[in-house]
Amino acid sequence: MFWKRIGLFLLTNLVVLLVLGLVVSITGLDTGLGAYGLNLGALLAFSAVFGFGGAFLSLGLSRWLAKRAFGVVVISPHTTDPQGRWLVDTVARLARNAGLRSTPEVGVYASHEVNAFATGPSASRSLVAVSTGLLARLNRREVEGVLGHEVAHIANGDMVTMTLLQGVLNTFVIFLSRVLGFVIGRAVGGRGEGLVRLVAILVLQLLFGILASLVVAAFSRMREFRADAGGARLAGRDAMIGALERLRLHASAVDDGMPAYAAMKIHGIPGWMRWFSTHPPLEERIARLNRG
Repeated sequence: MFWKRIGLFLLTNLVVLLVLGLVVSITGLDTGLGAYGLNLGALLAFSAVFGFGGAFLSLGLSRWLAKRAFGVVVISPHTTDPQGRWLVDTVARLARNAGLRSTPEVGVYASHEVNAFATGPSASRSLVAVSTGLLARLNRREVEGVLGHEVAHIANGDMVTMTLLQGVLNTFVIFLSRVLGFVIGRAVGGRGEGLVRLVAILVLQLLFGILASLVVAAFSRMREFRADAGGARLAGRDAMIGALERLRLHASAVDDGMPAYAAMKIHGIPGWMRWFSTHPPLEERIARLNRG
């Protein structure tokens, strides 16, 4: 599950940029060439349209895609099922305490992995989903801490904030890769200039995309600390710390071939790959809550 999460995180950003880069390079829409130069103003405008366009398209489809990718079953607000009723009522109470004007959709999906997430294009069109593994392995007080964390993400506007950051980074990735690709192509010259420029753009876009992913991951880790603090305020510090402590106790199950305890992406990432992690280590998160 470690490589699946890392792969999805990188591919979501890189594939969009690479596909867009290939299409616009082949069609020549991005050249903005004058007789001997590059129209930087037109290129930057083009980069912003595609950079932010891709980011906001992903945001707009996020709730719909999450439901279908994970098989999330949305719980009816009028459900009489005891567990479903508790989940809906708990999220509604946390949302009110967080100052949200509407209650997020609440859903459950079948997975042995202990996980939960919040997504959606806005606070009024958001979704909080939990896995069956989480409900089976955490008690209600601990689940409330996890739900508080996810509601805090929505109240903090993290989905939109991360989309804006991604849009800015996409813009510069597209822009810089084409500027440098143009320079490299002109330096080579001759019949192979166009092919060299195309290859240079794709390679540079891949490299800059990886660097952009590092920036996004670092910013995401900062937002996770803030969501932990928000979850502690909404559900109680004991509930938030209790959830993280319980998950830490079972984190070794990942290495033992047991179902992964991945709620809020908690398990450690080895070596240099930790820089691609969107979530800080459990120990740091618990320590901050204890200090606060």
